Amino acid sequence: MEWLSQRCPSLPAAQGCPRPGRGTLLLVVILSLLMYPVLKSFALQLHSAVTGSYISGTHSIAFINCLNEQIAKDIARAIMDKKLAACVNILPKSSALYFWKGELEESTEILLLVKTRTSKIGELSNYVRSIHPFEIPEIISLPIDQGNPLYLKWIEDSVPGD
Repeated sequence: MEWLSQRCPSLPAAQGCPRPGRGTLLLVVILSLLMYPVLKSFALQLHSAVTGSYISGTHSIAFINCLNEQIAKDIARAIMDKKLAACVNILPKSSALYFWKGELEESTEILLLVKTRTSKIGELSNYVRSIHPFEIPEIISLPIDQGNPLYLKWIEDSVPGD
């Protein structure tokens, strides 16, 4: 029992060390859960730096629909001028069926495929909403899981970081 008094020298050996309360344990668990995404991100970045591997989700493809080809070209050029993307593909007309204000609508649209950093999606979305003629433009994105490492590096080099 002498080791016990060495761990808590200010207390008599008979009392032992006080145990952390439930509140302390709960706080540790909550902080651990809150820090998990940050620690995971840091670990992935460290792994990527050491091994040269790609971190899934670092880059994204955004999909933006436009009314016609001229609007699509104007928006694509504006995105590129702001350096919010490495590349914008303008895909030809496609037919769309959708509900708008309770009615079934049908139209043709031009689709933009925007390749960028995932960290730029919020800024890209805000900018496109400010210049797009639609009341509620379609701006959705998907993270890039894997791809040609050289191409992904090119996106990284082409779009300035935060």
